[in-house]
Amino acid sequence: MVIDYDSYLTETALSRKPSPIRALVPLTRLPGMISLGAGSPNPETFPLAGLSFRLQSGETLELSPQQTRDALQYTNTTGLPALNAQLVELQRTEHRPPRECSLCVTTGSQDALSFAFNSLLKPGDDLLLESPTYSGSLAFLQPLGLRLHGVPLDGDGLIPAELRRILAEWPVSERPRPKILYTIPTGGNPSGASLTQERKREIYAIAQEYGLLLLEDDPYYYLQFSPERVPSFLSMDVDGRVLRFDSTSKLVAAGIRLGWVTGPAPLVQRIELNLQAQSLHASALSQAILLRLFEHWGGVEGFLAHTLTVADFYKKRRDTFCRLADKHLKGLVEWSVPNAGMFIWMRVPGTEDTESLIKEKAVEAKVLMLPGAAFMPNGEKSNFVRASFSMPSEEDMDEALRRFAELLKQ
Repeated sequence: MVIDYDSYLTETALSRKPSPIRALVPLTRLPGMISLGAGSPNPETFPLAGLSFRLQSGETLELSPQQTRDALQYTNTTGLPALNAQLVELQRTEHRPPRECSLCVTTGSQDALSFAFNSLLKPGDDLLLESPTYSGSLAFLQPLGLRLHGVPLDGDGLIPAELRRILAEWPVSERPRPKILYTIPTGGNPSGASLTQERKREIYAIAQEYGLLLLEDDPYYYLQFSPERVPSFLSMDVDGRVLRFDSTSKLVAAGIRLGWVTGPAPLVQRIELNLQAQSLHASALSQAILLRLFEHWGGVEGFLAHTLTVADFYKKRRDTFCRLADKHLKGLVEWSVPNAGMFIWMRVPGTEDTESLIKEKAVEAKVLMLPGAAFMPNGEKSNFVRASFSMPSEEDMDEALRRFAELLKQ
């Protein structure tokens, strides 16, 4: 199937042209090239001469002189070439996409998402997304003047039948159907829900039927608690209709602010041009640290082994939280046990909206959670609460849930 990507892109995205200066950066690495074109600062003026960092194991990793120079200088918009190559190999190893893909390193997956939204959506457009969904994405989307259409979830994520119903009943005589579906398919934030492989296949088939592009925002993909990870949308993308967003924030360090987008070249290139115009490239220093870690781990297989230890860490914390929730909250709230991620999505029966309960009463009791309304596409009331088990100790979880139970009993 041939997709006309231009029909999905905004006029602004289509009008972006490659930076003539950015185009020179890869050429400067060619043997024998003498550059009088790029206005790169001379590294002899940089105060830093070497870089090293210490691991949790106590080992110290150093950047080579060349890696240090690369880390302190401008680099390709798509990322340090060696890191980009490692991430391409990771996608091929883990997802085995059935089509050729392009990849661009970005300042966290949030950066890539914002560029994708800007490239694919304009004021007045209709966007399909889960309800509830990530408040960080809503903070970007809500001011854009879009029509946001929430697709209901259950414990297994977005409900395919509801997606099909919305599209089938769409008033096409009044306005075109949406062309984009934004989804967090694994360990959803805030719901904690994960799509099964069967649901993903059904959703992909619906996307084929109605011509949807899928924005697969998957920062919790490697935090799956089952022995085998559920395959991604990218792994089944025979048409080239998936843009996949990955992040190091939950796996390496949130503060290095690195992510990457993978998908069809015509779409990734538009994100690259947006990145060129706004920040040139993601931090080369952060990229050099990640690349050095890949080298230390022995490449992709070592990185994948590292993700298993991280997933096991959060699985134990989930088990602890759910055991303590059973102890304090059974009969007071309802929740599903998540198969991935960091969140428990709790329904408070008999309550129309948890806003004042969480923002006022819980704060007074010195318990911080988030009310469900913060994650609703159009600010609808919600009787849900999001709790995270990623940071508190077992003792703090126990005390926080005890305090929350006391509030609910009042």
